[in-house]
Amino acid sequence: MLKGKWQLSTWIQPLLAIAIGLLGGAIAIALIGGSISDTYAQMWKGAFGNFYFFTNTLTRATPLILVGLGVSIAFRSGFFNMGSEGQMILGALSSALIALYLPGPAILKLVMAIIGGIVAGGVWSAFAGWLDVRFRMNLIITTLLLNYIAALFAGYLVAYPLKDKTGSAALAQTMMVDKSVWLPKLFQGMSIHAGFIIAIGLAVLLYVFIKYTVAGYEIRMLGHNPLFAGYGGVNRGKVMLASMFASGGFAGLAGAVEVLGMQYRYTDGMISNPGFAWSGIMATLLSGAHPLGTALAAILLAALQTGGMGVERNTSIPLEISSVIQSLLILFVTAKFSYTIWKRRKGGKADAASS
Repeated sequence: MLKGKWQLSTWIQPLLAIAIGLLGGAIAIALIGGSISDTYAQMWKGAFGNFYFFTNTLTRATPLILVGLGVSIAFRSGFFNMGSEGQMILGALSSALIALYLPGPAILKLVMAIIGGIVAGGVWSAFAGWLDVRFRMNLIITTLLLNYIAALFAGYLVAYPLKDKTGSAALAQTMMVDKSVWLPKLFQGMSIHAGFIIAIGLAVLLYVFIKYTVAGYEIRMLGHNPLFAGYGGVNRGKVMLASMFASGGFAGLAGAVEVLGMQYRYTDGMISNPGFAWSGIMATLLSGAHPLGTALAAILLAALQTGGMGVERNTSIPLEISSVIQSLLILFVTAKFSYTIWKRRKGGKADAASS
């Protein structure tokens, strides 16, 4: 009975957040004199109106799913990895450089570029975890600040020593990766690529890992009750480093997939400007860090973004209407998250007072 109630609440909260977001969007549309029904109809068409738009939405969702899965590992462990953007940037840059400069056959370059992206993101994330274990530096602050270091470092490399000087464009970017190293497209003439299959497969595997393995149980136990986990023999430092590496590895993979499946080079701002990392974090919060729920939430957020483009094309409503809806989703989720933390702290103080 309790399990059924818990499952029901896990579905009600995201649906309530979506309803609040759509209601707020409707108010914004009405205030600027637009048609609410027509705007939402165009948003639906822009995201799912035909197979081409549908595959565009899934392509947009691919890096969001991977980032969200990584963040969900950290959140499940009780740690806050806010550095997905920097980890994704280093993963994207590393995969581009490996695909460009590693000698050997194309399949070897592709595999090593993906592995290189995972390792780069994982090491950058684990570094923040090590700072917490070794010096007790606040994980939220270090992961946020490391974003800026990664972005500025990558920007410098592609603006000066690694800049592509063969073309006429004045963009800070690497040379284009050879076509033989690109991730294959799933459908001819469509943008969706094999990275989406990788993302969905990893979502299923992560769900199985978290739910049915001993290591997954330790992660869940540490996230739910650190004191009890420590009493039960769970090594906090070891689990933190492992989960932070895995979390950053997923973000690094997201960057690698974006380079090898869509952009085919690293360009300064290609990760930061679309807001992949923050949308992925939001998908995790919206789903309560459930791997399969994160994948669904990422597709929803991607649909808001691609649907917003359809709204701007076909109505007088600006693209920013999708940002309004997303902002309200974030506000709802953040308020719920903060309330949960406040209740836990209040409960802890009450227990301490009663003892």
